[in-house]
Amino acid sequence: MAAVVIDGKKIASEIREELKAEVARLTARGVTPGLGVILVGDDPASNSYVTAKERACAEIGLFSDDNRLPATTSQADLIALVRRMNADPKIHGILVQLPLPKHLDESEVLLAIDPDKDVDGFHPANVGRMVVGAKAFLPCTPHGVVQLLARSGVQIEGAHVVIVGRSNIVGKPLANMLMQKGKHANATVTVCHTRTRDIGYFTRQADIVVAAAGRPNTITADMIREGAAVIDVGVNRLEDASKKQGFRLVGDVDYESVRHKASFITPVPGGVGPMTITMLLFNTVESARRRLPAS
Repeated sequence: MAAVVIDGKKIASEIREELKAEVARLTARGVTPGLGVILVGDDPASNSYVTAKERACAEIGLFSDDNRLPATTSQADLIALVRRMNADPKIHGILVQLPLPKHLDESEVLLAIDPDKDVDGFHPANVGRMVVGAKAFLPCTPHGVVQLLARSGVQIEGAHVVIVGRSNIVGKPLANMLMQKGKHANATVTVCHTRTRDIGYFTRQADIVVAAAGRPNTITADMIREGAAVIDVGVNRLEDASKKQGFRLVGDVDYESVRHKASFITPVPGGVGPMTITMLLFNTVESARRRLPAS
């Protein structure tokens, strides 16, 4: 029996409708959530991603302050812009699109963002809050993974989750989120990576497998047990002359073989991807909610 395909576009759309209603309520109380976006340079992928975020803001009624800077922008000028956004009461969330041009220090720029406007959830203050289980802006892609599981009815509490990948953006924060005490958590988590001996030994024990390795076909059918839920975070370009753009997108999972063995599976594209921007909007709306005037 084939797996239930988790439709990330549909779930993202449902969450955006919820956010749209919340934005209307906030605006009626005098606070319109605002997202400040900074894009340095003309990287095509980053440009496309930022454009999609701008459309998403308009879709749910967010104010968007978009700043597209030349690739020659200096570190001092970039940090000065971040600080202006920190001080701007109309801006509730700040997004600096990565990667930055090589002459810029990403770490210094991210540290300059006010943690209370860090809607990407990358600032060490938010990472620390997340680790200890305090209120924090959760990183968008891991948060999206949790929402996909929860809203699809996949049991997280008590489950054994194996995450393949230990990045600061996905693997590490997702492991921390799932092992917390609380809603959509309380899982037993194993993290595998490039130095793990026999990854399949661990993934075959999992109730839920999350592939976030950044390599096509990392997870094959023989590496999961019958009935496991499989979440594919990977986005990889493979050359394909039959496609107009000359390539096709695939995940880290051998989708065709695994979908006949899993109980749930996410496609690529159309799975985790749509959730990342949606959870960025979620964090921005939450930041605005925290700034409501006392009634």
